[in-house]
Amino acid sequence: MSGIVVVGVDGSETAMRAAETAKELATALGASLRVVTAFDKKRTEVVESGGDKWILSDADEAEKIALDVATKLADGKLGISYTAAFGKPGEALIQEAERVGADLIVVGNRRMQGIGRVLGSVANTVAHNAPCDVYIAKTDEP
Repeated sequence: MSGIVVVGVDGSETAMRAAETAKELATALGASLRVVTAFDKKRTEVVESGGDKWILSDADEAEKIALDVATKLADGKLGISYTAAFGKPGEALIQEAERVGADLIVVGNRRMQGIGRVLGSVANTVAHNAPCDVYIAKTDEP
């Protein structure tokens, strides 16, 4: 295949399970892995301490989450990249998959039962609108 597998993460344990599944699939397919964290607010905050000044944003926090997951998954054999993408999670994953020409999007099945199923879920949004194949990983049980 030698394509790209995109996985969405949010720092949760269930998202990490989806990321581990995505890693296994990317490895088996000979693809690279793109770890994506969505953020839907463009807030920034300026923090000053002494003579130092930092600008913190939601994008920075999302990118840290994606980097953390990418670092945990790294094994030296698989090409892994990461990014923060603006938008609601499902929409951000779809846009990133389109942008990089992904062959597969991996999402977890969290919130696909009960009230979450009625209100919608990331997996539901991605499954109905993705530009490529979608793999829904069972993440609600360890």
